[in-house]
Amino acid sequence: MIVPGVLDLHGLGFERGAHLLVQQALKNTPPGGELGVTGADPALVVHLTAWCRRQGHRVREASDTDSGVRALVVRGRADLDRWAGAVRAGGPGVDGIVAEPPSDWGLAARGALVESGGPATPFDITHRDLVWAEIAPALYASAAASQWNPDTEVHWDAGEPLPDEVEDAVVQVMTYLVENEQTALVVPARLLARVHPHFREVQQLLAVQAADEARHMEVFTRRALLRRDELGTSSVSGRESLAGLVAEADFSVASFLLSVLGEGSFLNLLDFLDKNAPDPVTRQVTRLARRDEARHVAFGVAHLQHQAERDPEVRRRLRSAVERRYRALVDTAGLNQDVFDALVILAAGAWEPDAIGKGYDAVMALQSEMDEGRQRRLVHLGFPADEAADLSALHTRNFM
Repeated sequence: MIVPGVLDLHGLGFERGAHLLVQQALKNTPPGGELGVTGADPALVVHLTAWCRRQGHRVREASDTDSGVRALVVRGRADLDRWAGAVRAGGPGVDGIVAEPPSDWGLAARGALVESGGPATPFDITHRDLVWAEIAPALYASAAASQWNPDTEVHWDAGEPLPDEVEDAVVQVMTYLVENEQTALVVPARLLARVHPHFREVQQLLAVQAADEARHMEVFTRRALLRRDELGTSSVSGRESLAGLVAEADFSVASFLLSVLGEGSFLNLLDFLDKNAPDPVTRQVTRLARRDEARHVAFGVAHLQHQAERDPEVRRRLRSAVERRYRALVDTAGLNQDVFDALVILAAGAWEPDAIGKGYDAVMALQSEMDEGRQRRLVHLGFPADEAADLSALHTRNFM
């Protein structure tokens, strides 16, 4: 008969999980107290002794008076001391976010009991206000629910072949879009790797944003190669403009230049392509991409509004970034001439003087709409109207 305070493992050995039962039974045993262990496994005492040594307990051989007991475990303090300095990593919900989580929390789940110590981590964006926006959780939920499959959402066989010069224009525009979407993928991906995982909603949103851009790259490339074997041209000035975005290290400045100014302008461009698409496939891919880009812009604006409300100096830094980028690109050619001409052709719809003139006017109107949109977003961030106009005018001629 086994007395109280004795754990009977029956035939269960340590190679099959017996330690879990011992561990559970020790929870009710104070440090220095004893737990009797018995069972039918021939190697029980050997395995129990090895496990206890690793856990900081001691095993005492049972005496003749310890009826039915094969070994006695004397509980140590090591398992208690291990969690003595442990803290909760905030709470699992948004209300549990800590403003500045310690580096040694590392990849611990938010809300977990974190053992003290551990290595420092490489995340250098560690303050909530540097990355946060109140709408981040809702935007992530919307983004996750709005993912779309290019194979089913785009009817790739819709429409008739276009005239060669029109198809060439589509290919050129799609090539330009691919380049810009590659940049729009790299920037959030680089920032994502620097954000402390405690701010997981922002990480999740950036990850979905990168996935959106990867999908846009796919559909724009597929549309470009739908009836052609080669892509269009890539200008040096275009790549110089995009390189500046990739090189920006400051999270808020990068979000500002990419999402508020660049992708904000791209909303107008994608709307222009939707309205002037010469075929159903071009219309579908630009319309689907615009829906995603609107979320990216919304996060950028909300994040910067959150920061500006807490630190008025943010607007000065943003203005300096625009001016710095303008000076770096002032001697470049701006928008690829092939892209500009392709947009004119798509808006013209015909090869006649009046039509080409109409197409040219439409592209100039597009640039004005981009400017007005940038100014509205800048005013929304707290810039005075005249300053917003000045900053918008300094934005790169390459749109992004």
